[in-house]
Amino acid sequence: MTRPFQPLERRTFLRHTATGMGMMALSSMMAKSASADEPAAQTDAAWRGVVQPLHHAAKAKRVIYLYMAGGPSHLESFDYRPKLAEMDGRPMPESITRGQPIAQLQGAQLRCFAPQHRFRRFGPSGQEISEIFPHIGSIADDICIVRSMKTEAINHDPAHTFMNTGTSISGRPAMGSWIHYGLGTEAEDLPGFVVLTSTGRYGQSQPIAQRQWHSGFLPSRFQGIHLRGTGDPVLYLSNPQGVDGPRQRQIIDAVQNLNRLQDRVVDDPEIATRISQYEMAFRMQTSVPSLRDFSSEPKRILDMYGINGPDGSFGANCLMARRLAERGVRFIQLYHRDWDHHGSVKDHMRGSAGEVDQAAAALVRDLKARDMLKDTLICYGGEFGRTPMAQGNGRDHHIKGFSMWLAGAGIKPGITYGSTDEFGYNAVENVVSVHDLHATMLHLLGIDHLRLTFRFQSRDFRLTDIAGNVVSDILA
Repeated sequence: MTRPFQPLERRTFLRHTATGMGMMALSSMMAKSASADEPAAQTDAAWRGVVQPLHHAAKAKRVIYLYMAGGPSHLESFDYRPKLAEMDGRPMPESITRGQPIAQLQGAQLRCFAPQHRFRRFGPSGQEISEIFPHIGSIADDICIVRSMKTEAINHDPAHTFMNTGTSISGRPAMGSWIHYGLGTEAEDLPGFVVLTSTGRYGQSQPIAQRQWHSGFLPSRFQGIHLRGTGDPVLYLSNPQGVDGPRQRQIIDAVQNLNRLQDRVVDDPEIATRISQYEMAFRMQTSVPSLRDFSSEPKRILDMYGINGPDGSFGANCLMARRLAERGVRFIQLYHRDWDHHGSVKDHMRGSAGEVDQAAAALVRDLKARDMLKDTLICYGGEFGRTPMAQGNGRDHHIKGFSMWLAGAGIKPGITYGSTDEFGYNAVENVVSVHDLHATMLHLLGIDHLRLTFRFQSRDFRLTDIAGNVVSDILA
């Protein structure tokens, strides 16, 4: 029996038509406005999620994750240890460090290194925060500081992978992908999972692999989309020169028909993804430029974030995050790649703090003023902390105890939760693992982390792997 069509390599087809994703998507979108007797070569781009109904009432609709890549020192930010200051320059007690994982201090003489900045108590809550974070200090009554985080991977790349996916094994879905898969998105013209990156000047700039926001074994429509801070926010977003709407319409109709024919033969979910993403690509041709147009923002808002416009800085990305949240994006992740301070931790922590402090606090205030903080979960932290022991005048990687803060939807404001020991080495009170963080995040979104699973290679996988407990003590 003769097959109805001869399979055609899609890359070959696209290359010969000299078009791009945005061009094909334009025609898909044009089909919406075509007359009713014309076939509309498009599918609904908005995914509504597999958790229907929600497992329980949700406090959060969305997550904004402020990711401080490189491992910011908890000892110069949110975890003041007077005993460490008292022991400055003296040997670290061997009873604490014996047999413990140490990254680059193996074989070195381990000496205590005092906190390099003073701490102050902020607000009626009296939370202790380093003086180099005065703006975050000014929102102390709105945030919950967790001082008892711990993780499992001591080097940057696997630690990023563990924080983002719940495992140090590459190739698993990112937390944003899990959340998009579970809940879908409220955005019709933007992806459900968006990533923004910025680079500072005071630490070793962290390389961030795109697999940190990959969908892993989930269908590829759930991977994060990286919006670049300068130039075209998405490559090939603009139409090629000389290409008009009618020609795009012909191209997209042909491509979509080929995709559907192939889908009937192989029943591949990636083909359905491709069809829907063509439409999304076109919608982004309109939505992304308007998203980056800050001209409608009052000067007081730009001043509050400490920016002049969409310049790719962390401050501009924070304002972009608010605008993305307003448009229904489910998971927004901002990486600031400036926190790997193996040397000059005093000066570099001050510099890095100055790059993020004002904008992070402005984001909380801005959301609160718009009545959005009540259903937006904000997370702030890195992949691990830094050692209480000196590495010259810097600090090494540290996984046994570090800090982060959370704010917004369902989080108790104005509290400090958990504690490290008197040296800031081990998390000893109300210890919170990465899996616990993920379980709590999903809980606030109305998802039971044990029930959001995906079967792959004969096993049911989940974001929290085989661990994780909701940290109910920090929930309002």
